[in-house]
Amino acid sequence: MRPPVSRHRPSHEGPSGPRPRVYSSDLTPPWKKPKPVPEVPAEPGLVVEEPGTGFCGAVIRCEAGTVTLEDRFGKHRVFPLEPRGFLLEGRVVTLVRPAPSAPVRPARTASGSVAVPQARARVARAGRIYVEGRHDAELVEKVWGDDLRIEGVVVEYLEGVDDLPSIVESFAPGPDARLGVLVDHLVPGTKEWRIAQSVTSEHALVVGHPFIDVWQAVKPSSLGIEAWPAVPKGQDWKTGVCRALGWPAENTGAVWQAILKRVGSYKDLEPELLGRVEELIDFVTGSGGA
Repeated sequence: MRPPVSRHRPSHEGPSGPRPRVYSSDLTPPWKKPKPVPEVPAEPGLVVEEPGTGFCGAVIRCEAGTVTLEDRFGKHRVFPLEPRGFLLEGRVVTLVRPAPSAPVRPARTASGSVAVPQARARVARAGRIYVEGRHDAELVEKVWGDDLRIEGVVVEYLEGVDDLPSIVESFAPGPDARLGVLVDHLVPGTKEWRIAQSVTSEHALVVGHPFIDVWQAVKPSSLGIEAWPAVPKGQDWKTGVCRALGWPAENTGAVWQAILKRVGSYKDLEPELLGRVEELIDFVTGSGGA
């Protein structure tokens, strides 16, 4: 009687018969294979020893395929970056070329200018920048304060522009004491426009933005609103805005402080204000031409 025929082929057989066995090309016994060693970046200052020569020194340079060491006597030696080629604190390591470091971007001030670390404030210039009110001054300080201190430019506020011509005359601007003035709602045909036109000194520059109040120079998106509401003529603008937006109209000063906290940098302001303030700073510091 014949033995039963198995329906299962051995694992080394394929559909057409036995498959050839696959062997590793590395016939070194496992107990003779070298243990892996750590890879260490050849950073400048790292002290290692090259065991073949006994040369011990600090890494001063690492290039493609080689590393340069300097011993305590100032002698330099160049060695190839080979596996298991160095000793670090008595342990075998493989030195590798350090990964390239990402370029460091310069820090920026709130105005977008390159920050000057540990820069001291400059002694105040004779020149000044005048703005209409306290809110204008606080906003300019928040965004351009670092720049103004480095340049030595002081910002003062006027509490309105009605007396601007007499203020300019009293200031007596000159080549070494330029005067810049920022005016709210400087639109052709307005009272502010006519007053600004009356200032004729070549050492005074009057510029302005089109907003009724400096609040509007803050982008609505930075405050989480769709737009600044329209306020009917004859109504106090700040009060009307607060009522329309459901903000406490009885304390516009507190509302302004809340708005100011939402301003982190120039990105939160409208370009119509940004350009005018930059223009004034350039003018007062003499970098914007005569």
